[in-house]
Amino acid sequence: MDETELRRMSTGHVFCVIAVALSICIPTLFLDGFSFLGTHLSWLCICSLCVIIVNILLLLTLKPNASSKKSSLANKFNKLTKSCIYFLISCFLFHGIIVLYGAPLVESVAETFLFAVLLSSFTTSRCLCLLGPSFPAWLRVFSKDGALSVWDHSLQITTVSSVVGAWLGAFPIPLDWDRPWQVWPISCSLGATIGYVAGLLMAPVWIYWNRKRLTYKSR
Repeated sequence: MDETELRRMSTGHVFCVIAVALSICIPTLFLDGFSFLGTHLSWLCICSLCVIIVNILLLLTLKPNASSKKSSLANKFNKLTKSCIYFLISCFLFHGIIVLYGAPLVESVAETFLFAVLLSSFTTSRCLCLLGPSFPAWLRVFSKDGALSVWDHSLQITTVSSVVGAWLGAFPIPLDWDRPWQVWPISCSLGATIGYVAGLLMAPVWIYWNRKRLTYKSR
């Protein structure tokens, strides 16, 4: 296993964690009355945007899973268009899944959709930046023994931890504690964010701990 690549990935993960932290801290300096609980919809938009921007910047600077083949401008534009379509589809898919799991169908549509956008930012945007708009590559990474690099393993860990965190975040909602963070979808988005950050921090540690048994096949 290439430890240089692991260090590059760890650096990228640190910036991703910083992006989440800044989405909470920076808006309070410029937006009157901004708070995670009080203006949660605004935070969902800001956090999603910060995460997507950082993922794109890391793609351009670190070039994870870079291909040796040079692509034309038309091909790059085609990949960008496909990526935008894939991300939009992901948002609607997450929205539908969230509704199937018990979210309000008619009420709180904006809240549910922005929560779906947040989940897509934590999961789909990373898939697009690391693997491109290639559904077979996504299936390969999330299949058994499908990881071909440390980036693939980090993608597995952060995606699963984000989704599991969102699922665990739903448990306090029906409890009669009458806390402000029980309002839909605050606890779920908080759980997804904690899961995402935990995945970013755990992935380099887990990969380093298991470095002796991790072998990656050539592409």
